[in-house]
Amino acid sequence: MNPWQEVVERIEGRHDDDLMDVLASLGELERQVVAERLRRYLADRLAEGTATRWKVESQAAGLRLAGAACFTRPAQVAAWLGRRELRRVPDPRLDAERIRSLVRDRPQEWRADLAARLVRRLPRPAGRWRRLDGPPGWELAVGLLVETGSEPPEADTFVDGWVRHASATRRENGGRATIEDDPLLDAMVPRLFRAEGVAATLAADHEWAPETSLVSALAALGDSGRLKRQDLIDGCAARFLAGGDVAELRPFVTLWTDLRPSSAEIPLLDFVRLLPSAASPFVQMALDALGPADDEGLLGDELFAEAVHALAFRPEKKFVTAALRWIARSATGAGAPGRAGGALAALAMVFGHEDATLQGRAVRLAVALAAHADPLAAEEVRTAAGELVPELREQIAAVFGEVTAEEPEDPPTAAALIVAPLPGLLPPITSAEELAVELGRPSLWPEEPAVFERILAALVELTHRDRAAVVAALTPWRRRAWREPFDSHVYVYGISGFDQLAHSLLSRAALAVVSPEESRELTGRLADYQREHPPYDRSIQVLVQRRLREVLFMLEAGHSMPLLLATPTAATGHVDPDILLDRMERLEGAEPLPADFHQALLRLPRTVDPATAVRAERLTSEAGRRLAALLRDGGLPDPTVTSDVGSRRGYDSIYGTQMAIQRMRSRVTPPPGVPEEIRKLWAVETDEVSGAHSGETVWWPTIMPSHRDVVAAHLLESAPWLAHGYDGQMEALRRLVHGDGPVGAATAGAIVCVMAHARPARRAAATDALVTLAARDEVPAAEIGRLLVDMAVAGLLKLNRAVAVLDDAVRAGAHASVWSILTEALPALLPAAGERARAGLGDLLAVGARAAALAGARADIPELAAVATRRGGSRVVEEARRLHQRLSA
Repeated sequence: MNPWQEVVERIEGRHDDDLMDVLASLGELERQVVAERLRRYLADRLAEGTATRWKVESQAAGLRLAGAACFTRPAQVAAWLGRRELRRVPDPRLDAERIRSLVRDRPQEWRADLAARLVRRLPRPAGRWRRLDGPPGWELAVGLLVETGSEPPEADTFVDGWVRHASATRRENGGRATIEDDPLLDAMVPRLFRAEGVAATLAADHEWAPETSLVSALAALGDSGRLKRQDLIDGCAARFLAGGDVAELRPFVTLWTDLRPSSAEIPLLDFVRLLPSAASPFVQMALDALGPADDEGLLGDELFAEAVHALAFRPEKKFVTAALRWIARSATGAGAPGRAGGALAALAMVFGHEDATLQGRAVRLAVALAAHADPLAAEEVRTAAGELVPELREQIAAVFGEVTAEEPEDPPTAAALIVAPLPGLLPPITSAEELAVELGRPSLWPEEPAVFERILAALVELTHRDRAAVVAALTPWRRRAWREPFDSHVYVYGISGFDQLAHSLLSRAALAVVSPEESRELTGRLADYQREHPPYDRSIQVLVQRRLREVLFMLEAGHSMPLLLATPTAATGHVDPDILLDRMERLEGAEPLPADFHQALLRLPRTVDPATAVRAERLTSEAGRRLAALLRDGGLPDPTVTSDVGSRRGYDSIYGTQMAIQRMRSRVTPPPGVPEEIRKLWAVETDEVSGAHSGETVWWPTIMPSHRDVVAAHLLESAPWLAHGYDGQMEALRRLVHGDGPVGAATAGAIVCVMAHARPARRAAATDALVTLAARDEVPAAEIGRLLVDMAVAGLLKLNRAVAVLDDAVRAGAHASVWSILTEALPALLPAAGERARAGLGDLLAVGARAAALAGARADIPELAAVATRRGGSRVVEEARRLHQRLSA
């Protein structure tokens, strides 16, 4: 047997131990022969298609061994081992040991070169290979580096792999493994502070075992002297200065905290420079370090002045407040003469703050420091005081000299309302080959209704036109997307949702064309399973499911239809009435699929040209006559929708216990005369949640684009409740307001619930909805204001979250709508005499003042006047005075 035949048989049989013996016995000339054949062999096998590619990947270990042993140059070996189809092996450590054994007779320089090339080729940690023990190839690269004593080249992926490997090793040893003797420790530690992407790995490692994590180990090695403490401290400080979001910096904050640096070890100048622009958590951390250092006399007057000025510049009120407290503590008394100038410059900046309470505190501190002010500082204070209200301006003038009031500013200019349109629809799919490409795209998850509708329409039309062509085009997709050999048990018992999720039902419909016998087998097993375990879903998503199933069953039975009726013609989900009639006429009197017909009715616009209604009278099918009657009567009537706040029973599926939950509740009552299938969709009760999957809600605005309040009512019924909801529910709220139909109690309830969400990025959906409705002059302001009060009183809405949404809406140009909302809400939220104000009310009043100014509002609100005339200088009283003055001017 020739050498190549011996090698390839062991590769294909996956006899890697025997392959090692064969490769070790080859001479130089035989290795060259194997290397040349190996390239052609892999290229030919990959060209055979997906099924063969999978087999190649399963034989990757042997192919890697053969390439490492037989290619002569490091560049060739590195390129071979780095091929995507050869990266994955069952046991990376065993693979690394075998390859190192095969190349151990090569010169040290050759192996060091190979190690460096492997490091530079390491793939970034993403996708399906994201492993805890490092990227594919890391084990081999690090083994060669250690063997040759080489310095690792700069590569962020290698650093990330080192962290992952350290974490995995500790897991394998029950948390007992240490890194003290790691040969790469000294080279890797400095790189931790500058490697991109390593923070997520450090954070995950620390979360798994905080006491034995890599971060904790580094702190311990710093304390023991194995690593230099100051290097670790300086590395953290440099990482903070480099910036980044909170998640990227969190592990280094943990390391900093574990190191417990003394004031003498802190890079004070660097920390002061963090204050103007760093993320809020790191500003607080810097403050916690700078305060004690200043108390110990290490900061100096110049750095103190820079620090308080930076804090006064920050938009967060808590840091402006911290600056005022620091000034009060450190710039009065014995320290006043040297620090007065810097302190007064910071206080002058606070004079322009929008918070009236902070303005008052800054004025009082400035008055206390007046005796120590030099001429330059005094002039800066007088200039800044010109924008203060008369009462505060007079206090400054009494000790600093005459203050010239600033000329009244021009009325504030409101932002133009700009609404981003929904993405436009793509052109129809016109060929079976294009259909195959679209079915294989990853855009089928997460779900995008427009993508599904386009594919479903093409599947139906192209199959009706030429089923054989569709089968031929989709056969490669069938091999990639479905298990080979086909096993229906997997899709019934091993993978959930195959009879409910839209992407699964669409995939099943395509399978019904390519392989109807497999499709019927799966359908039968699913039916048996559901007789024992019936699915629970009360949401309008059942219409999407019924529509996909009826297409699936039709194709499975070998039948077809010229086209679907309900494919949207607009981004909102609407179907143009004339195009719908064109589609009905193409059916030539045949009856359409029932769910598709009812979906088409729900997608009609609210107004239809009378000529279109007359044209519909010529339709002869039963569905055609029903459509004509509907158009003759002016379309579907609106149901009655109500919403309020209450308590109902919910179910905690994680722990299996029932609990009472407070939530917005809605009721939709269908009007008489609507088709039964639509009446079921419009019946929303208040006793229990719908059971809908949050990822499905993105469909709902396109199901009923002319009945927005009904969609909103279903959103309020979906689990989990919107205030704790996910991105799909937020996107549904954004989209539904672009549709048509009434917006009332349910839409208001959905917006207020999203205002209550803990995550700012998800609360932004409420802002987007308000801005879109404001641009169309459709904001249900009274309902939003009433429900905002109800939610706040019930303890379900923190006012500071509502403030953020409303403030963003004001800045986006929706000031008039926001003011209308607050006109309804403020009287009920303002505290009566002797009552304690709600947290966040001062901020809400400040937003009201901005909205009222932009809207040019004038109003008499007795509850506001009562608070504005109270004694005291609390935030709520100060902001009530400001708003009252604005409304009375």
